[in-house]
Amino acid sequence: MVITFTVILLAMFFVLRPLQKNPFFMLNAALIIGSAYYLETHYFRTSIFTGKTVLLFLVFQAISINICTFIAYGVDKRAAIKGGWRVPENSLHMLEFLGGWIGAWLGQKFFHHKTKKRSFQNTYRLMIILEFIAVYLILSYLKLI
Repeated sequence: MVITFTVILLAMFFVLRPLQKNPFFMLNAALIIGSAYYLETHYFRTSIFTGKTVLLFLVFQAISINICTFIAYGVDKRAAIKGGWRVPENSLHMLEFLGGWIGAWLGQKFFHHKTKKRSFQNTYRLMIILEFIAVYLILSYLKLI
């Protein structure tokens, strides 16, 4: 499971160039690989690159990326208040696309951040649509739908 998750995350890292400068994706990867290692050493093992393993990755990714996206919104809001380093909008949108749109929505509501900027909200909605299309294609490829 750890090998599969690591390979998938590395492929995402090299294919999606904005991820290479996104520290929140690194946090996401660490959470996923750490969780997979813990489950694999304490509970069960799965074969490399099976449908079950990829489905487990999608579950881990959904949970982890939402946590990281919520944190990213909090960091960006704090930086906006204090005048510090801001999280680039394309980094926030990439996190949303990778499944973090629920964390983004919660971050927007909780921190009252990026809620009024029309162009940001339009791109946010586009990322949700693109993410649903990507999930549909992945699940179709795995013959789960």
